[in-house]
Amino acid sequence: MSSSAAAAGVVDDPVELARFTRIDETRGIAESSLQLSGLHCAACAGQIEAALRSVDGVLDAEVNYAASRTRVRWLPHRTRASALVSAIRAAGYGAVPDTAALARAMRSTERRQLLWRLFVAAFCAMQVMMLATPVYVADPGSLAPDLEQLLQRSAWMLTLPVLLFSAAPFFTSAWASLRRRRLGMDVPVALGVAVAFVASSGAAFDPGGVFGHEVYFDSLTMFVSFLLAGRWLELRARHAAADAIERLAFGAPRQAWRIVDAQGGVEAISIERLAAGDRVRVPLGEAFPGDGVIDSGATQVDESLLTGESTPVPKTTGDAVVAGSMNLGAPVVARIERVGADTRCEQIAALMRDALTRRPAATRLADRIAGPFLGAVLLLALAAAVVWWTIDPSRAIWVAVSVLIVTCPCALSLAAPSALLASTSALARRGVLLRRVEALETLARVDHLMLDKTGTLTQARPQFRASHAIGHCDEDRRARLTRDAAALAHWSTHPLSRALVDALPDAALLATQWREVHEVRGLGLEAIDAAGQRWRLGAARWLGVAAGHAQADAALAFGPIGRPLLAFSFDESLRDDAQAAVRALRAQGMALTVLSGDEPVRVARLAERLGIDHAVPGATPERKLDALRALQSGGRVVAMVGDGINDAPVLAQADVSFALVHGAQVARAAADAVLLSGRLQDVAHALHVGRLTVRVIRQNLMWAAAYNAACVPLALAGWLPPWAAGLGMAASSALVVANAMRLARIA
Repeated sequence: MSSSAAAAGVVDDPVELARFTRIDETRGIAESSLQLSGLHCAACAGQIEAALRSVDGVLDAEVNYAASRTRVRWLPHRTRASALVSAIRAAGYGAVPDTAALARAMRSTERRQLLWRLFVAAFCAMQVMMLATPVYVADPGSLAPDLEQLLQRSAWMLTLPVLLFSAAPFFTSAWASLRRRRLGMDVPVALGVAVAFVASSGAAFDPGGVFGHEVYFDSLTMFVSFLLAGRWLELRARHAAADAIERLAFGAPRQAWRIVDAQGGVEAISIERLAAGDRVRVPLGEAFPGDGVIDSGATQVDESLLTGESTPVPKTTGDAVVAGSMNLGAPVVARIERVGADTRCEQIAALMRDALTRRPAATRLADRIAGPFLGAVLLLALAAAVVWWTIDPSRAIWVAVSVLIVTCPCALSLAAPSALLASTSALARRGVLLRRVEALETLARVDHLMLDKTGTLTQARPQFRASHAIGHCDEDRRARLTRDAAALAHWSTHPLSRALVDALPDAALLATQWREVHEVRGLGLEAIDAAGQRWRLGAARWLGVAAGHAQADAALAFGPIGRPLLAFSFDESLRDDAQAAVRALRAQGMALTVLSGDEPVRVARLAERLGIDHAVPGATPERKLDALRALQSGGRVVAMVGDGINDAPVLAQADVSFALVHGAQVARAAADAVLLSGRLQDVAHALHVGRLTVRVIRQNLMWAAAYNAACVPLALAGWLPPWAAGLGMAASSALVVANAMRLARIA
């Protein structure tokens, strides 16, 4: 067995397989994520997808060229992961499991190989240009024929390393495309290089032959150098995005100091051996090894890896900490609650990998038109050669080569992916995680934003203020009912329920007195007490509090069905940046609507305080959906920001949606983006970035179209030599990437 085959077989080991594959046992479907190398254009993605789909047992394959990743869904009972890797390698590309060590090593190898190819091409191009200079500067007839032939043949020898080593990836990729009867973007490049070399060789060794006496070894080597330089810039951009994901996924240390006895003794263990419930000592200057809470001590923590906010956050006993955050204040003891793949850090990294694997509509469109476009390029080059053969046979080959080179649609294929990748990375550093890269295109068209109130515009955890009797109720009974309500609230994660639980923590011991507890989305909790009576804790209107009652605008009510006994009021405060976020959104011309299940008085008061014109109070999930659909049916492009279970249907229905990181898991799963930073101002920033991204994509597409419109006629007219065509194509690709990378620097 070859070493490559053996390496591919390692991925079938169950332990290794679990690192990059998720298996749905109920459906018997596996989904693997692989890191790719050797991609040079968007058409390469189609080559790899075709190779994977030809494997028996593969259900679907999706390649993101910009991120150099593929996601494959396959049937474990019909194929193996090693067959996927082998299929990709047989197509002429590299593939390793999407885990940090292997992927990082592969990227390092890819960078090193490309640098060597670029160095050889540039060095040889300089020497070839030096040999060609006497021919260009000498007066006609002043250079002896034998000396001219010596210079040309010396240039031929220096061109061989460029052809055989530096340009090898173009030929490998082109051959893989042709074997599968597809046209990749390296086909015209390889064809142009090959034709130029063969024709120049014929002219160098047989000046009186069919190829004439003109050689273009200088043009050929310069073209390869320019093209490799452009691909080097593109490679750096893609690797920077991959490195950012790895810094997030592997920010946690590889070692932890676990406390092993009551005296505080510690042992150094691998992070893999850490388990939920362990107490660990986190020294000053080290990262927390898992998600948990501070067990003893007080410190300051740098959470910029997750939130993008560099200001240290104070933490004391009982405060939550996340894996990968840095301890900056003092040594503390933490109790670990989640480790490994269960940590928020790893879940976020998995979402980022998933987002970067998906291909947006603009990229899919470029992929679809690439094949027909390349076919037209080949026909155009052939037609140019035929026409020029009748005009001037000595120039026919060079015109065809120039046409092949200048029309290579590399800039077109990079226009959208490079911009989307740069914006995604910039937003991730800011603390906005896009779960769908294509959401950027929708963000640019949003003209109406809907915001949930509780936990989104207001603080996630309000403070319990007081309970109020509805009707006659003495003080002892009111206290007892308040304790019973807190016990029932223990079954819910709603912010108001948690505030009630926090105010009466001892009531949690009575939670088991309630039976058949279920939560009605957007309304509250319903349960049966020990005597068999059914009670409710939730919105005042749900319990039947009369609209004109003094407590009708209270946040919660409690009592048997149809007979509310208590109402609870809470102190509600705006999020620190709510007003600044609303001002920023209004400055962008955004129409705003507040959605809330609270009573009209409370919602109207908050909307007026923020300067928001539209509010929907008493909103059930169904009413929120109706309000959203009404706007969409009127032609509005609507974004939604929420955090609760009752927001999930609206988040899923919105054109684009944001969920706060502290919100319910179902809300985060339904959203297109997660606000890791927790800052509402980042919603305005994301909308701004979306508009800038679409603008840059349009600029890139316009530039690619203008470049081809200007240069193709010049090449057809014979006014654009191959070296200039190569410079133009490489410069066009480099300009597109550089323009897109401006987005990565958006603060």
